[in-house]
This record gives sequence, structure tokens and C-alpha cells, in this order.
Amino acid sequence: MPRFRPVRALLAAGLLAAAAVGCGDAGELESAGATPTATSPARLWPDLAPASSPAWNYDDGRSEVMRGVTVPGGDIRRVDPVAVVRAEIRQHPNAYTSPKAAYRETARRTADCGDGAGHGRCPVLTPYYRDLTGDGREELTLGFRLLPGDQTAVRVYTVASGQLVQVMSNDDAISSVELAGRSVIIHAPSDISDYEYRFQWTWDPDQHLMLLTHDEMIRIGREGHTAAPPPRRPAPPPSPTSPPSPASPPSPATPASPPFSAPSSPSSSPSSASSPPPSSGRFASAR
Repeated sequence: MPRFRPVRALLAAGLLAAAAVGCGDAGELESAGATPTATSPARLWPDLAPASSPAWNYDDGRSEVMRGVTVPGGDIRRVDPVAVVRAEIRQHPNAYTSPKAAYRETARRTADCGDGAGHGRCPVLTPYYRDLTGDGREELTLGFRLLPGDQTAVRVYTVASGQLVQVMSNDDAISSVELAGRSVIIHAPSDISDYEYRFQWTWDPDQHLMLLTHDEMIRIGREGHTAAPPPRRPAPPPSPTSPPSPASPPSPATPASPPFSAPSSPSSSPSSASSPPPSSGRFASAR
């Protein structure tokens, strides 16, 4: 027998042992390298006097009583969504019915709502119901098309002192809308490739309104996109959650004091009746 075979056997055994050790390391934690050093914010121009008021009216929130809309038994599910939109049209003729109204087609198409919201050519979309204020009672989230353009109005209503009160208003060209917790999240397209705008409206118990708490541009496109988002453009929000089914049974009515007193009904004078609808969005006011 050749003398070198034992040496080969020893080498083979060593290789097998090394391989066994390597297999045992599979799946174990590996270092990702050193953690980058945190950098604290650097305040610029510390001697600059802080502003005490906004430069523009951002119109980020206001409530409005929907006159002429009844809430039978205080149950918001018994409110007719089409009647709510018609009430907004009546209260804001400059936006919907005047000769130069931008959304005259919306007002005209409400005549096609005989089968209710979400049917046929009716501009009023399917309503959704969820407790957005935390008082155990549902709010109404309503959308309707702003025609003849491509924008959609998103509104939230609650019941206060037996009246239907609008507590959120946003007009925009939207990609999708979500309800998450106490928030309404609106996604809108951006003119920057692979980015979108996200607006999050959240109930504020002190203001008795839904306020615009997040307004940001986020990347949604392909990996490796290097373009940086530009500054937020003038105007005027989260794992996606599916909105509740509009066909889900209503929650049992529970007597409770209203979360706040309804604002007094606006004056019926021509000047107040013709004011534009209280709406916030990228195109609602200059920033």
C-alpha cells in the first residue's frame, strides 16, 4: 500500500471537519458594521425673532352645521348622504350653482342619485361609518366627485346637539383614502416620479375638529430611486387598513351627551351663503 494514503485520509478528514463547522454557523447573527454616529439638529439663525402668526391662511379646519339635514333618533346611519351633499351645495352656491361655479356638474348630477349614493351616475360615493372621535359613536365619512374635474371631496360629519356637523373637509385629486384609528389618510398623486403626497387628518378633542396632523411626500416607486423630494409645494398622511364595510350593521345607539356643542348656524345672509366651502388641500389655499 502506498505510504501517502494516510496523509490524504488525514487531509480529507480535516476538510470534512471544517465543512461541518461551516454548516453549524449558517443562520447565525452577523455584524452589520459600526452604527453611524447620531447627529443632533443644528439650529440656524438663533437671533431671528420667531413668527407669532402664519403668513397665509392654511384653512386647516373649521366646523359647519349642515342646515336642513335631520338626524333621526341621533343615528348618523339614518342620515341620507345625498341630502348632505345637497345641503353643502345650497350653502355654497359660489362653488356649485353660480354661473362661474367650478363644480356646477356636481350639482347637476345629484339629480342622478335616485338610487342613492354609490349608484349609477350619482357623484356621491358609498358612505363609510366609524368612530373617529373616541366617544363610542360613529362618524360619517363621505366622498363625492367634484365635476367636471378630477378632484374628489372628502368630508367627515359627526352629530352634536342633534345636528349634523361637518368636522373635516378636503378637496384633492386623490389616489386612495383610508380610515386608521382616529384618522383619515388621503393619498394624492405627485408630479415627481415615484412619489406621492400623504395627508393625515386626526380628531382633536380640544378643537372639536379633525386637524391636518401630517402633510408629507413619500417615496412609493422602484428601489434605488435617487431623486430627493422637493420642498412641499404651495397649498393646502401608516400601514394601509381596509375601511369598514358600508353594509356592516349599525352599532346600538347609546345615549350620551354630545362631545361638544354644535356651532351656531351660519347667517343666511347672501354674503355668508355664497362663501366657498370650507375645504383644505393642496389646491384650496396658497401656501
